[in-house]
Amino acid sequence: MEGLPFLPGNTFRDPTQMKYHVSQTLGYKNGYAIPKRPERGIGGAQLMQNNLSENELDALSNFKPSMTYGQAKQNPPVTFIPAFVAWDKKVLRFYGYFKQTVYESPSEHFCIRPVDIYYYLEDDSIVVVEPHIENAGMPQGKLIRRQRLPKNEQGDIWHWKDLNLGMNVVFYGKNFHITNCDKFTKDFLESEGIIVNEPESIPVDPYIVKRGEDSALRQYRTPFSFDKLKQFQELDHKVLRFYCMWDDRDTLFGELRPFILHYYLVDDTLEVREVHKPNDGRDPFSVLIGRHRIPKDRANIPPSFPSGAMELTEQEVKEYFTPKDFQIGKTVVIYGRRFFIYDCDNFTKGFYYNHFGITNFDPIDVKEKVKELPKMEIPEYNSFGSVEDSLQSCNSLIPHAPKRDFVKLVENDHKELRFEAMM
Repeated sequence: MEGLPFLPGNTFRDPTQMKYHVSQTLGYKNGYAIPKRPERGIGGAQLMQNNLSENELDALSNFKPSMTYGQAKQNPPVTFIPAFVAWDKKVLRFYGYFKQTVYESPSEHFCIRPVDIYYYLEDDSIVVVEPHIENAGMPQGKLIRRQRLPKNEQGDIWHWKDLNLGMNVVFYGKNFHITNCDKFTKDFLESEGIIVNEPESIPVDPYIVKRGEDSALRQYRTPFSFDKLKQFQELDHKVLRFYCMWDDRDTLFGELRPFILHYYLVDDTLEVREVHKPNDGRDPFSVLIGRHRIPKDRANIPPSFPSGAMELTEQEVKEYFTPKDFQIGKTVVIYGRRFFIYDCDNFTKGFYYNHFGITNFDPIDVKEKVKELPKMEIPEYNSFGSVEDSLQSCNSLIPHAPKRDFVKLVENDHKELRFEAMM
């Protein structure tokens, strides 16, 4: 059978074939018919699984074998794909620069301005964009908008076949030198049979080099190592929180009251807030001392300063409170009030550990011990009257008749205890 064309009369029956049944393609599971691939074909032959791809199946469907008299039917033409669909979103990118003459400047005669040249394959349009450089001192961005650029006076336009590395292109009288391209552009040009030249480097602008040398010789020093701007950028929204007690028991009707002390690192200001408790009987004003810079010793001012008419300024105040003045177990005097610091939050502990190396942050117990009130002791029974009558003289100065226990009367009604004895 090998070598014979697949035509009627060239097929032979297998004499060893004994089974002629057709394999079933449906199986039953839980009473439902489920399709399955037959394991054996006609005559018990093993069925092969189709391993062809979609492209191979399309080729076989369109394949018309030619017999003795040539091809029976002509193949259909290839589907036409327009250029704007085939080359959509495919752009060639070239890197280059151009020289610009600088007039009326003693420090430079020309400047190097790098550009990016984008070539759109769908409509052969070109865009020239200059990347933004900080402190360049000149307008940058899109130099030539997207359009077809004329190549010569005959009306020809620039094509991707005319572009290569190491060449000069003239767009509207301005000379651009192409130095490099991206990987997609290089692969595209090489696939079209164009030999891509070796890439070049963009020359350095002499004025930028000179300005860098001049700035390297200068040394700028800020007046302080930690200025106000740096303090605002690094320490904004960072607050130290201390839990303290105001001990005012030395005065008349004084007491020990809890407060919270906030120190704002962004501007070295300070505020003191009161801790309210339910039904404490105080006005709902939580701020005791408003947020501002507080001097450590407000009374230490020159005697000639008219304090009755003028407020203190930074010239009169010698020292303000800083984070070094606060620590657990230390008493701070703020405007004559003694605040004892007994604890702080986790952020404050981390700040003091990183900046001051403090590791001991054990809180101090400041709870007042409750005084034990004396209890009234009932004296022993003196055998005068009943026990209930004698107890009434201990409860009040003017004894009253004891109240009868009606619950006891109801529970023990008609209940008698009977004892037998011998004399």
